[in-house]
Amino acid sequence: MILIIALFVYGIAGTHYVMDLSWIDSVYYATITMTTVGYGDYIPTTGIQKIFATTLAIGGVALLAYVFNIILTNFQEKMSKYSQGARKMKAIEVMEDYYIICGLGRVGKVVLDELLERNQNVIVIDKDKDKCESLEETNNLIVINEDAIEDDLIAKLAGEKCRSVILCTGDDVNNLYIVLTIRETNPDAWIVTRASKLDNIKRLRKAGADKIVSPEIIGGEDLYYESARPHILRVTVKHTVDEIYDEFKIITKHRCTLENIEYHIPGIETPLTREIKAMKLHEGKRFHNYLNSHDDQRHALENLYKAANTVHSHLISGPDQTAFDKLLKDLEKQEEIIGVNLTNKEIAKITSKEIK
Repeated sequence: MILIIALFVYGIAGTHYVMDLSWIDSVYYATITMTTVGYGDYIPTTGIQKIFATTLAIGGVALLAYVFNIILTNFQEKMSKYSQGARKMKAIEVMEDYYIICGLGRVGKVVLDELLERNQNVIVIDKDKDKCESLEETNNLIVINEDAIEDDLIAKLAGEKCRSVILCTGDDVNNLYIVLTIRETNPDAWIVTRASKLDNIKRLRKAGADKIVSPEIIGGEDLYYESARPHILRVTVKHTVDEIYDEFKIITKHRCTLENIEYHIPGIETPLTREIKAMKLHEGKRFHNYLNSHDDQRHALENLYKAANTVHSHLISGPDQTAFDKLLKDLEKQEEIIGVNLTNKEIAKITSKEIK
């Protein structure tokens, strides 16, 4: 529009001053010359008039061709986009249970890789065209280059066939809005969202998110474990439920923290892990009293011990190696120690031999 106006002003002013026409006739002459109609009402006679008329005519033809090309290209892009959108929606209609990922940043790509590795159907939604074009669509991957919070797109997709909606954007406000949008029409949808700031976890939970993952928390835990790795001990032992409290007294005696317990089920290499993070004696005492006063919970734990043939590992953090040496000596007096810092494969071999 700016180019058209500029050329039109040039044509009118040039006609008035070069062709010596009135302003009304100048508008008329500029219009018919730019549009290449050329009725021949006014004929340039001098050299400067002919040069002006030539530039105006060429400029008009070129500009109109340019504008027409833009309009045509825009129309084709919209038709192509509409066609692709219709094709994608049709593919989604016939797709079996699927996951939705909103946001294709670093976190989103990791989640996508994990899902595709497990041969799951995935719909990726991201407004960044370059990120979307970097993915190759397959039978179980559909990529939608749209903003998830516009046109209630996410609400339409998060229906019965959607296993889970995973919000990976780094903007907690967008995540919050998407959660609210989904909950309005899909109260039963399973929503997992990222929270960039710890302060927003409560807000996201109140909005209706089922699970909230904070890279800040996870990253902090990883940093702690890596920093404490020289003072981390994995002890694989055998003992009964009745000996839990006695074992915990030994751990706290040496100023160590029981980080978690891993139960090794024969035939399954990956253990069942229960997070503990306890270092105070009263915490162990409280759990001991709880088991003694709740027979159903005690019975459930005894069944777990029985399934694992009482073989389990403790991840213990401590102040230094000296504390670990003393801890192991005291544990040997209390229970059977199968090994220290064994891998899951090594433990699986031991449990498989025991079951035979």
